[in-house]
Amino acid sequence: MKQLKERKSFPFMQLLPLGAILGPIIFTLTWFILGFISTGYTIYNVRIEPYSVITQPISGLGMGSTALFMNSSFILSGILLLIGIIGIFHSLRGIGQTLMRRLCMILFILSPIGLVICGIFNLEATFMHSIGFLLSTGTTILSFLTAGLYLRQIPGWKTLGKGLLIGSPLTLILFILFFLNFDPIASGEGRGIAGIYSRLLAIEVLIWFVIMGWLSFKRAHHTRS
Repeated sequence: MKQLKERKSFPFMQLLPLGAILGPIIFTLTWFILGFISTGYTIYNVRIEPYSVITQPISGLGMGSTALFMNSSFILSGILLLIGIIGIFHSLRGIGQTLMRRLCMILFILSPIGLVICGIFNLEATFMHSIGFLLSTGTTILSFLTAGLYLRQIPGWKTLGKGLLIGSPLTLILFILFFLNFDPIASGEGRGIAGIYSRLLAIEVLIWFVIMGWLSFKRAHHTRS
């Protein structure tokens, strides 16, 4: 009976990693499209226009006429990514060190939580939005490193594990470059390239989730076949 129950639940569980693919795709398409649509926004009674993908960070799209779509994308993408992460590490049960697997999952879950927070609190809620940003991107510096050390010991995941060990310092570099270039006043006046670093950081972080989701889904499907 127990084995029958596990077999019935397996097809559902093997689909969960797809959330780590769909979430990032939806989020990326949203900010890419809205970047051409936004006419600007008002923050602290200061009007920022026009919106520039070069000078303005992605979070600027969570304000003004594009707010509903961008903030909804933050939340939806975060939920899908959370589901995907659960699916990925569920597929790794019993493989490698249990403590490391659980630690990796806990660290990775911080990222989708951060996305949801960014969707709930826009740029005017500076403190909470900053917390969301740090959780969604900054924590991956540690989670990529931890996952890299864990996955490089698992057959079929070794290449990804080595890649994540490179992804960790790369994320750190992009994270630092964003903060070095982000000046709210300069961005509002259309100066600087903070928007470019914001997008490069988002793409670099999310692409690792996509790779993990696809590898997990592919291996689960192959195993079932």
